[in-house]
Amino acid sequence: MPRQQPRQTSRELALLSLSQIRGSSEKIQQQTLNDLILAAIRTLVAEARDTLSTASEEIQRGADRLSDSDTRGTDLQSSKTMVKEAIELTETALNRVGYAVDLPEFIHLADRQEVREYALELVSTVKRRKADIIEAIEAVLVDWNLNRIPQVDRNILSLAVAEIAFLEVPARVAINEAVELAKRYSDEEGARFINGVLRKVVERDKSIDN
Repeated sequence: MPRQQPRQTSRELALLSLSQIRGSSEKIQQQTLNDLILAAIRTLVAEARDTLSTASEEIQRGADRLSDSDTRGTDLQSSKTMVKEAIELTETALNRVGYAVDLPEFIHLADRQEVREYALELVSTVKRRKADIIEAIEAVLVDWNLNRIPQVDRNILSLAVAEIAFLEVPARVAINEAVELAKRYSDEEGARFINGVLRKVVERDKSIDN
């Protein structure tokens, strides 16, 4: 596994643990590195479980259609598409499990104290400035409601806005890192969407563009 910079590792750890960590900023800062790793693994395992469940349902639907003696040509093609999508979902789920298995080693490859401190600073900032971050994102959404955006994409957006607006990270760096996270944990469409939204956020308020 190639060595990452500590802040890249921190961003990934913050993303994976964001939805699992609760409490005030003070309590968040008391979390240990093991707490963060455990929260991240739980997130990955839960996502893998949900993805496998969806894949199983798609396979069953496809199999039901294929076993129908009166299946028409259009239904046959639809069934094949379902099975193909189910296989892709299964591959995604296996990747999530793989990430979970690799995570302890992944953290070990970086400066652990530095990784923990910045990951917690990110999570704490997102929690503390949630209203401001949501306002900044919603202000540039066109014909979109924030609640319709997948949670992983919302979290990536929130972390990037927190870095740009409150942690003095150059906008270019924060956007690039957010896009890379999206490519790993969302998909290409999500990465393009996140890139576009963040650029609009920066353009709307040039004062946060470092």
